[in-house]
Amino acid sequence: MYLKSLHELAVGDEPVPISALAERLGHNVVSSTEMIHRLEGRGLVAHHPYHGVQLTPAGAEHARALVRRHRLWERFLFDVLGLEWGAVHTLACELEHAVGDEVTEALNQRLGRPTRCPHGNPIPGASAVPVEPSESLADVEPGEPAEVMAVHPETEVVLGYLARHDLQPGTAVTVESYDPASRSAVIRTSTAWVPLPADVASCLRVRRNVAAS
Repeated sequence: MYLKSLHELAVGDEPVPISALAERLGHNVVSSTEMIHRLEGRGLVAHHPYHGVQLTPAGAEHARALVRRHRLWERFLFDVLGLEWGAVHTLACELEHAVGDEVTEALNQRLGRPTRCPHGNPIPGASAVPVEPSESLADVEPGEPAEVMAVHPETEVVLGYLARHDLQPGTAVTVESYDPASRSAVIRTSTAWVPLPADVASCLRVRRNVAAS
């Protein structure tokens, strides 16, 4: 889980602060630091004191395999079993550790080699994943129409909130306001005005210049 979270939180080549990693996992900084030291001893992460943590090549390979398995399970749970969009992330977290590469590749074949999970994020190892430029809500001017592209990083709380307001990839919206101080936002869909708390707004990726219905 630490390796997968590092993969999801990383922005470019910048180290991920241990405090951000601990918050993502719901752990305290002390226990997270201890785990990072253990992972560093196994050659899976590089710890840069006062800056953060990065995956080593071996750690990145392991993380990508976990993310791939997780997002394929999300697709199976959503597409095949018809489970709720907001619930499949948590369920996939349980299943990703239960099978190995053979089952993962069989799952990939069964699903028709999907390129993205139900929440819009690319599946590592998928061929021909189209480049879909996206931006945060902070980059969109008030009044501009946009389209929801992805939720990243995913959490049970964020996905639950978005599901309750029918905000999924492909939803047309208009960004009505964004408050830099609180990092909260208000967006409008075809049926409602939706306030987005900071933790939700920061995870929503959109593409501009798509007419809202």
